[in-house]
Amino acid sequence: MRKKRVALGLALAFPCAFPVTAQTRPPDGGAEAPHKSLGVVTITSGQPTSLPTRIPTTIEGVTREQIEATVNAFDSEDALKYFPSLLVRKRYIGDYNHAMLSSRASGTGNSPRSLVYADGIPLSNLLGSGVGTLSYAPRWNMVTPEEIDRVDVMYGPFSAAYPGNSMGAVVDYVTRMPKAFEASVKLAHNVQPFQMYGTRETYGATQGGFNLGSRNGDWSWFVVAERTDSNGQPLTFKTVTPSTTNAGAQTPVTGAYADRSNTNAPLLVLGAGTQYHTIQDHAKFKVAYDINPDMRASYLFGVWQNKSENRPYSYLRDASGNPVYSGTYAINGKSYNALTGTDFALSKEKLQHVMHGFSLKTHTQGVWDWEVSASLYAYGLDEKRTNGASNTTSNPLPGAGTGGPGTLGDGRGSGWNTLAARWTWRPAYTQGRHVADFGVQQDSGQLSYRVYNTSDWLSGSAGVLNNAFAGKTTTQSLYAQDTWSFAPAWKTVLGGRAEQWSVYDGRTDFASATANAASSTFTNFSRRDEFHFSPKAALSHQWRSDTVFKLALGRAVRMPTLSELYGSTNSSNSTFVNDPNLRPEKSVNAELSMERDLGKGVFRATLFAAETRDAIYSQVTYPDAASPSTTVNRVTNVDRIITRGIELAYNGFDAFVRGLDLQGSLTYADSKIVDNTGYVTTAGDTIGKWEPNIPDWRATFLASYRIDAQWQAAFGARYSGKQYRTLNNADVYGYTYQGVSAYLTTDLRVRYTIDRQWTASFGIDNLNNDQYWNFHPYPQRNYTFELKWKY
Repeated sequence: MRKKRVALGLALAFPCAFPVTAQTRPPDGGAEAPHKSLGVVTITSGQPTSLPTRIPTTIEGVTREQIEATVNAFDSEDALKYFPSLLVRKRYIGDYNHAMLSSRASGTGNSPRSLVYADGIPLSNLLGSGVGTLSYAPRWNMVTPEEIDRVDVMYGPFSAAYPGNSMGAVVDYVTRMPKAFEASVKLAHNVQPFQMYGTRETYGATQGGFNLGSRNGDWSWFVVAERTDSNGQPLTFKTVTPSTTNAGAQTPVTGAYADRSNTNAPLLVLGAGTQYHTIQDHAKFKVAYDINPDMRASYLFGVWQNKSENRPYSYLRDASGNPVYSGTYAINGKSYNALTGTDFALSKEKLQHVMHGFSLKTHTQGVWDWEVSASLYAYGLDEKRTNGASNTTSNPLPGAGTGGPGTLGDGRGSGWNTLAARWTWRPAYTQGRHVADFGVQQDSGQLSYRVYNTSDWLSGSAGVLNNAFAGKTTTQSLYAQDTWSFAPAWKTVLGGRAEQWSVYDGRTDFASATANAASSTFTNFSRRDEFHFSPKAALSHQWRSDTVFKLALGRAVRMPTLSELYGSTNSSNSTFVNDPNLRPEKSVNAELSMERDLGKGVFRATLFAAETRDAIYSQVTYPDAASPSTTVNRVTNVDRIITRGIELAYNGFDAFVRGLDLQGSLTYADSKIVDNTGYVTTAGDTIGKWEPNIPDWRATFLASYRIDAQWQAAFGARYSGKQYRTLNNADVYGYTYQGVSAYLTTDLRVRYTIDRQWTASFGIDNLNNDQYWNFHPYPQRNYTFELKWKY
């Protein structure tokens, strides 16, 4: 309660956020605030957003200059840190597989409800949802903070130009192209002293990179390269329920830590199960050619590769002080089951993904403009090796560190591609009061994942198949949207999106019961085809010169992903299976906003609501017909969820004193399950419960102060209230492994401009050292040192 009161006090005192009028201060740092235009996004510098700014709905933005001044940014998702109602579940620097995005009414466990783009290329991984066998987080690593020109976010599915996955938010990264020769080099280091249970270590990350680009006549080009070497804190822990059985001949051990589970039951923590060391390389080449003053062709090629190792650590010690990783053991005179290779499993991954993007577009601002674009994201290499259970073989530490049996997972061949054509029509006779947008698009995806047994998990070749799943999907869409300023103070937008969705070649394979069998059982799934139409509507009214009202309505259909349909890696009688007959999520969203220009700032108040039918989650349902008392945990549909809330936001330049900028937000969301035929423990136990991973309260605060021409300082705070991870809200205790806790964390950044070429920065994230959780522990207090050179 103390954290909630402090956070709400900060937010009410400064109810701030990045405004819909996403301007920046003049490059020379002059005192005059930029012109504001309510109801639309007005760009005064840099490249424009690709979001549909004519739609009167909530769009927030941040520029490169703001990011450099206020955020200790190692990864591109750090740019979203202070946006209203957004959270990226980033656990450590370089988090490539769990950094899911959540928004007002969509939690981190339902990542396909939001979209992330970079220069029009989809970074969202819509092959799966949340955390699975493959990583289904957006491909944040394909953008570096140094190349960002601006980031914009549209809240809700109110544009017909985007598919139903926009029901949460649409994030648009715009990276820059040079106007003259430029070069820059960055070197940064992060240090995190970490203490939790039996872990007392200091972890760190080092990042180095450069940008190089130029414009010569009609040609412009840009090269980006970056390497990140990161050691994150422990993320998982081996836990057991306290035993009541007296010990016999088991090995007495010490070192276990008493704690509570997320259901507030006693447990013992035996060691850290996952701690990643990752080395990531990113390279990108962009080239553009101005065919004529009104037409540009551009091409982008990006590659990202990652090598990671996970090393567990046991807290248990025998009488001689040696770590214990296997065998039966006794704690405080009570016996416990034997530890195996899966209790402290080692793993390592090799990933190499490539991205291509091409576009040809006009920008005449005349009667017609058009664009054709294509993109490809491909898993060239996606390999995960794990020791431990290989059907009948256990491979525990310490021997597993030098090899032995395990599994080899292979995701190569997975990926997605897009092809789109768009037109904008501005009838000359309307003198700009009437604009129509329409387009066609095809989005295709392929998921293929195979797990093999191997005799040597470190470097052995693939043996017999353990399990596999695969599938393909294609969505063909047609959209149209009409913007009409039908009166001096009124504007309306009407549109719709038609989508034809197909999923085919679905298959699951499971090895026979014998570990060395060469045969497997497989299931081929029938093709599915569905058609859906999603209407959109918006209305704005300029009530006074300084006040505008906006109303937006939109329907969205989020199709199930391939992993949700076919992603089971166990047989049908296991505790978790996929569902190839999942229904799509269907959501109707609305928001009503008032924005007011206060002279040196913009204030916004937004009421939002959403009704989602057939929301896709994993839950216990469908009793076994042969054994009615047996239930199965599977991906299935939750019948109906209703979300209502309010969001307040303000952004001020030179607020109260010259040089002080204030930003922040306050959000309340009530998101409840109102109908559900499934259950977790008993029928009806999810009715009236909170939707997972959506907190009741959120708040952000960011103050940036330009001390003089050389020094700039920023202080930020973020708050998130109570939330749950389970559908029946049984996880009542959040401050533990697998719990989701409230938090209040603060950040500091100081930037010093040494001269026109050199800049140094120092920052502290989680300044107050809050120990908070989202299934895994977030970073504790950490320090960033950064040095940049630019030409």
